[in-house]
Amino acid sequence: MGIPSYERRCAEIINQTDLLVSYLNDADLGIQVPSTPEWTLNQLLRHVGHAHRWADSMLRDRLPEIDFSRNGAQLVSSYVGEPASVLIPWLREGAASLAEVLREVDPDEMIAPLGGHPGPRVWSRRMMHETVIHRWDACNALGVPFSLDPEIAQDTLREWTGLALPYAFQRWPSETAALAGSGTVHLHATDVEAEFVIDLTGPAPAVEEGHAKASVALRGPVVDLVLAVYRRRPVDGLEVFGDAELLEKFLGAIRF
Repeated sequence: MGIPSYERRCAEIINQTDLLVSYLNDADLGIQVPSTPEWTLNQLLRHVGHAHRWADSMLRDRLPEIDFSRNGAQLVSSYVGEPASVLIPWLREGAASLAEVLREVDPDEMIAPLGGHPGPRVWSRRMMHETVIHRWDACNALGVPFSLDPEIAQDTLREWTGLALPYAFQRWPSETAALAGSGTVHLHATDVEAEFVIDLTGPAPAVEEGHAKASVALRGPVVDLVLAVYRRRPVDGLEVFGDAELLEKFLGAIRF
């Protein structure tokens, strides 16, 4: 199973947003979201919409670097008591606008680049997976079923290893320092071809795709692996082989 195309990612930003808003008409948007306890569902939805608009703004203005001052996705505490009739069209509008500008620009143009990679490709992927994870948050809060296309899920896992993992080591060095030199972690999806070996024996994590012996292996369906590494579910019910203490330390230190 390959990496979703650029066009697929653009389409999935809209699709995942449509799925997200499909749960909202009769929902209590004032409930707390267990996986993001500092936010209500209302505030979580504003977070998603502002993230879309942040990427959209940088791409439309063809910024040569990321402008964090434009990111209002964390500043959502003031949103209280908004009805679904306001949030649904607002979320759909933001997703459609982001997909539109992504399709208008050259995917390889160095607009708002991240880690030396062209911004359109990075942001098409980042916003697709941002919406996926927060759709799970909403489903979990509302008690409705969550499902995800395996092709998208394996790319969510791949992005986590390539973006969230190194980001955590850079952003929270005091929390991740104990992992340096600790061993290797193997993430093994049992329902799709998705395997990643994370080498923690050096000062920074190194990731390779494929099968290899490791200090500890975590095996299970790809969606469950995604939820485990994003700390949305415990590893209970998944297969753990090897150093379970290392796995617990690893998952506990990596946040995004």
